[in-house]
Amino acid sequence: MNPAILALEDGTVFEGRAFGALTERSGEVVFNTSLTGYQEIFSDPSYSGQIVVLTYPQIGNYGSTADDMESGMPYIEGLAVREFSPLVSSWRSDQAADSFLKAHNIPIIDSIDTRKLVRHLRTRGVMRGVLSSISTDARDLIEKARSIPSMAGLDLATRVSTAASYPWTTPVGPCSPSERIKGGGELAHHVVAFDFGIKRNILRRLVTSGCRVTVVPAGTSAEDVLALQPDGVFLSNGPGDPEPLAAQAGEVRKLFGKKPIFGICLGHQILGLAMGGKTYKLKFGHRGGNHPVLNKQTNKVEITAQNHGFTVDPDSISQHVADITHVNLNDGTVEGLRHKSEPVFCVQYHPEAAPGPHDSLYLFDDFMQLMQEHKK
Repeated sequence: MNPAILALEDGTVFEGRAFGALTERSGEVVFNTSLTGYQEIFSDPSYSGQIVVLTYPQIGNYGSTADDMESGMPYIEGLAVREFSPLVSSWRSDQAADSFLKAHNIPIIDSIDTRKLVRHLRTRGVMRGVLSSISTDARDLIEKARSIPSMAGLDLATRVSTAASYPWTTPVGPCSPSERIKGGGELAHHVVAFDFGIKRNILRRLVTSGCRVTVVPAGTSAEDVLALQPDGVFLSNGPGDPEPLAAQAGEVRKLFGKKPIFGICLGHQILGLAMGGKTYKLKFGHRGGNHPVLNKQTNKVEITAQNHGFTVDPDSISQHVADITHVNLNDGTVEGLRHKSEPVFCVQYHPEAAPGPHDSLYLFDDFMQLMQEHKK
């Protein structure tokens, strides 16, 4: 086996074995606590610019399949795991995970103490790093890590967005012949979805809920959105810092009162900016499928899937403009907003659940109801 090194900007170095591509990649080093769904994580555009550490100890054991892709390609810069399995055992697999990442020039480091690494990131905060399977010069890799751009202030959403509009009509599909999917009837609503790094399962969920979807680039103007005559507007997840997206927030603000709007993750943060709020960077973010969130409207706790490194500052949101509807029970951060006078709402987490629990699928029904009411 070839050696691999993960070097962090603070001088910490992890040495292990190399899988995937024999190359060198850099990015912000973050961790995800999900137990399953590694391919959905690989292909989520929200991980653009990031090296991902997975806390579950064995990765790669069920291979990869085109059905689980959240986009057209993997977006992670690199992968760090405790044990990467060269063996694949799943009837759904059509390619080994190692071959899948190697084909996209993504390096993997395994045989490292991921518990130690995650504890380090939780204590010190996420930081820049370099993962190399072609160099063993730790000192040089540390200097490279210190030279890469910080995630703060970085606009990645417009880089990963689609270049042209396109329709989406594929619903959620069963994972096995016996699974029954609710919904999938008449497409009663037309939704225009801003692509800031959109996941395919969000699009599938919208279709399954009864929407015909038109996906548009991140820089689409409010006038062009309205020209498509939608019943509602959706703002997607995506990577990077939301604050450089002031122009996008301004266009979204023009849509207030004209169409119902629903935002997820980065879309939630953009709506927060459009409501006059501010955002800030979290110490180590929320990434995983086990985050407890209190729905303040129902007083119920939802277990949620999350993937974000920034959050809306609650003190920046005027209580005359919006209500904070959901709160993270781990650290008290904002997880949901609803405009007081307009049909606009958003959540920081991922109700489409890919990977993750299904506690929050009701939010898609809420969006359908808003659009139905707005038509009257």
